Amino acid sequence: AAERALKNFATGRRNWLFAKSIRGAQASATVYSITETAMLNGKKPYNYLTYVMERMKDLGPFPEKGAMLELLPWSASLPADCHSKLKK
Repeated sequence: AAERALKNFATGRRNWLFAKSIRGAQASATVYSITETAMLNGKKPYNYLTYVMERMKDLGPFPEKGAMLELLPWSASLPADCHSKLKK
């Protein structure tokens, strides 16, 4: 599973050459990490990220730890449309 997860990273390496700044590269790496973690936990990345962004907007600038834990990819409280039908 670890080797398969790294394959996407190696494939996308060429795309990251065009990050215009260090902060841009760090932002790309953060989004990539969240997306891969969601996929490894059986989530649809687009639906999961859309749900998380909508919830984060409603939580405000300093959310409580419990509210953040509900947004993690392994949380049981995520809606059904975030779950992938593919087996892990």
